[in-house]
Amino acid sequence: MPIEIESETARNAKRRSELHKADAVIVGAGPMGCAMAFALANQGRSVILLERWMQEPNRIVGELLQPGGVAALRKLGLEKSLEGIDAIPCHGFHVTYHGEDVVIPYPPIDDTGKVHVKVQPPANAKSLAANGHANGGANGHANGSANGHANGSSDAGKKGAVRPQGRSFHHGRFVMNLRKACAAHPMITIFETEVVATVQGEDSDAVVGVETRTKDRETGKKTPDYFFGALTIIVDGYASKFRKQFIDKTPVVRSHFYALELIDCPFPPAYFGHVIIGKAFPVLMYQIGTHETRALIDVPEKVRNAWTKKGGVHGYIKNEVLPTLPKSVQPSVEAALADGQTMRSMPNSWLPPSKQAKHAGVIVLGDAFNMRHPLTGGGMTVAFNDAVFLTTLLDPANVPDLGDAKAVHAAMAKFHWKRKSLTSIINVLAMALYSLFAAHDRQLRALQRGCFRYFEYGFVDEPVGLLGGLLHRPMVLAWHFFRVAFVAIWLNALEVCGGGVLGILMLPLALVDAVLILWKACVVFLPIFWAEAS
Repeated sequence: MPIEIESETARNAKRRSELHKADAVIVGAGPMGCAMAFALANQGRSVILLERWMQEPNRIVGELLQPGGVAALRKLGLEKSLEGIDAIPCHGFHVTYHGEDVVIPYPPIDDTGKVHVKVQPPANAKSLAANGHANGGANGHANGSANGHANGSSDAGKKGAVRPQGRSFHHGRFVMNLRKACAAHPMITIFETEVVATVQGEDSDAVVGVETRTKDRETGKKTPDYFFGALTIIVDGYASKFRKQFIDKTPVVRSHFYALELIDCPFPPAYFGHVIIGKAFPVLMYQIGTHETRALIDVPEKVRNAWTKKGGVHGYIKNEVLPTLPKSVQPSVEAALADGQTMRSMPNSWLPPSKQAKHAGVIVLGDAFNMRHPLTGGGMTVAFNDAVFLTTLLDPANVPDLGDAKAVHAAMAKFHWKRKSLTSIINVLAMALYSLFAAHDRQLRALQRGCFRYFEYGFVDEPVGLLGGLLHRPMVLAWHFFRVAFVAIWLNALEVCGGGVLGILMLPLALVDAVLILWKACVVFLPIFWAEAS
């Protein structure tokens, strides 16, 4: 029996290498493409994985993996991809709001995956440091202490429950580990080639494979090539060249993230993602290595255009963003700005998911299919959970032949709804929080303040559990969002009416404000929630 299995494996490898034929052809060897390839190969599928450039990628996003993403990676059998890359544990988020701050750790979960919720005022950076929990000392650095933290910390305060951890890292190192895992799998063959078109069958519009251009390493000349599969899976990223062909929605770009890499930047508490809200637009910071910290500075389109003649984005960061950052961070940012770094940028896009039942022989996944603002670092968590959901539905017990378009479409219909218990939460939360954190009018600023105070009051376990991919209950998100709205209304009323006797005269204005704030909350939340939930 083992001889038959080995010979079948060898025959599949020969078909892939010589005939370029497989059960699945996957376009794109990024995180999602590798995850899909590895999961399908583990089911006994023969997989061809195509990538335009097999060198280590150098991207500025895809560097933070939430605990729900780490758990999904473990289910896929790819958890070792986080090893040997100087990955840094992430315990939660640290939000700085106009000089005030609150630390929001991930909530405890038990062995069954249940999230343990407790309402209590969270700590801030100073109280953590005073209690000796800065985890890395006053300079806020992890110092490479990522070992032994994969299952979370044990200071959860709940018997049998632990606080899970995310991971942050250099994107390219992580992707290369994923590719190594795929290259070592006997059911996967990787080709370095550029996909230029899909190939339809002679008698139907069904996609049967792809056309590529393969570069000769010696001459540099590109020659046409073809790869064929029962199912073609397109995972070619946010700038997908095939999205328009198969998806009926287009991304909406809200802003751009401009990136700096800070060296030995002191920003306690360590092991937390930092969101900084001030007079400028939000800034996201997280450690990606022992000495490196990524700073992502949000620059909306109108701001980028307005600063074109005033020093450009570099001038905007120096004059508007830098003064809003904590004092301990400013020297590192100034040094990064002064050393001549070319600031790379990425568009921050929203692309709601689409049902995929029109095209036979092909599906689109990853950022080519669904995107959200990267402020909350949820992209790869969505991707790896999508890979778990979909490959479970495509299991040979359910879909013996990936060329069975009817069976694949049925699986995709289930996938469309099954993923929403997680992905709709992460997507809606990312877009809604960005609207609040990048507040540009009075009502949004009121909601922004309400959100921060809500965290200060201790209502953090469920919100960060949702953000971390740990809690899969979309209505809980709606519940908390509108509670934030009513906190914002209450705080605004107190401010408008004041504490004096004449404050009652301002009550009509407070009531008008209440209606406007609630209306703004509905405008921010409901369209996104509907688009993601439908």
